[in-house]
Amino acid sequence: MTQSVTPYKIKAAWIERYGPPEVITVRETAMPVVGPNDVLIRMRASTVTLPDCAFRAADPFIVRFFTGLLRPKSPIPGGAVAGEIEAVGENVTRFSPGDRVFGTTDPEPSAMAQYVAIAEDAALAIMPDALDFGEAAGLTYSFLTAMPFLRDEAKLQPGQSILINGAAGSIGTVAVQLARHMGARVTAVCSARNAELVSGLGADTVIDRHTTDFTTANAAYDVIFDVVGKSSFLACRRALKPGGIYLTTTPSLAILWAMLRGKDAQGKRGKLATTGLRSLPDKAKDMLVLAQLVEQGVLHGVIDRVMPLDAIAEAHRYVEQETKAGDVIIEMP
Repeated sequence: MTQSVTPYKIKAAWIERYGPPEVITVRETAMPVVGPNDVLIRMRASTVTLPDCAFRAADPFIVRFFTGLLRPKSPIPGGAVAGEIEAVGENVTRFSPGDRVFGTTDPEPSAMAQYVAIAEDAALAIMPDALDFGEAAGLTYSFLTAMPFLRDEAKLQPGQSILINGAAGSIGTVAVQLARHMGARVTAVCSARNAELVSGLGADTVIDRHTTDFTTANAAYDVIFDVVGKSSFLACRRALKPGGIYLTTTPSLAILWAMLRGKDAQGKRGKLATTGLRSLPDKAKDMLVLAQLVEQGVLHGVIDRVMPLDAIAEAHRYVEQETKAGDVIIEMP
C-alpha cells in the first residue's frame, strides 16, 4: 500500500530559459507524486556536470534537440540521485523506506531537488556502505558515462593503450580507474597540478595539457577517450594505432560526420555515444555493477568541493571554468 506523504512545497533548482548560470534559481515547487510503481527519494546529494551546463546554456545548439527547442522541457535540472527512500508505491518490491540508494533520473532531469519520485525499475541501486551520499552522486553520473564508452564502444582489452583527455574531471577520474581495472596501459592528459591525483588513480603516464600536444604522437594509442570534447577525430587520427578508435562525449557536426564516413583506410574511426539515452534496463544493470566495483575497492569517488543548493548558480559557474578535479557536489537542504 502506498505510504502517505504530507503534500507540501519542496525546494528545487529551476531553469525556465536557456542562458548563463544566472538563469538558475532556487524556488519552491510541489512534492512529486508517487505512483504505484514509484519510490520517493529524500535527496541528500546530487552533482553538477559539464553536460548540465551545456543543457542550461543550450551550447552547443544541438542539445536543444534533446532538451527543448525554445526552452527547457524539464525545469528542474540534474540527473544524479543519492538519498534515502521516504515512501514506496503499493506495487514496489525492490526497495523499502529507509534504504540508502543512488542512481539517475536520466534521460529526464529532475534530481536537483529535495525530493525525487522515480520508477522502481529505473537506474537505481542500494548504496554500498562504503559510500557517502556525495561520493555516490558523483560516481553515478561518471560511471554510467565512462563504462559504456570503455566496455561497449572501445571494447578495451588487457594490454591495450588508452589516452584519456580530461583525466582529472568527473568522467576522467572514473575512466582512469576503470581502464586500469580492465588491464589497459593508461595515459592521462590533465593539468600538471592534478598529475599526482591521476597517477594515484592508476595512470601509467601523465601528460601536462598546457605544455604537450598529445595529438602529435604517432600511432601510440588503441583508444583515445576525449571526455571533455576538446579535440577531434581529425586531430587525433595520427595518434591512433591502425584500427584505433577516438571517442568523445560531446556532440558536434565534426564527430557526426566522422561517424557517417566510418573507418578510414587504416581502420581508424571516431564515435560519439549518447550514454544518457541508453535503455533503463541497461543502466539499471550497470548500477549493480557500479555497486559491486565499489564494494570490491576498484572505484572510489573524487570530490572537488561540496556546495549547498542555494549556491547552484555559483556551482554551474565554477564547473564551466573546467578547472575542477573530480566532482562538484550539491548538498540538499
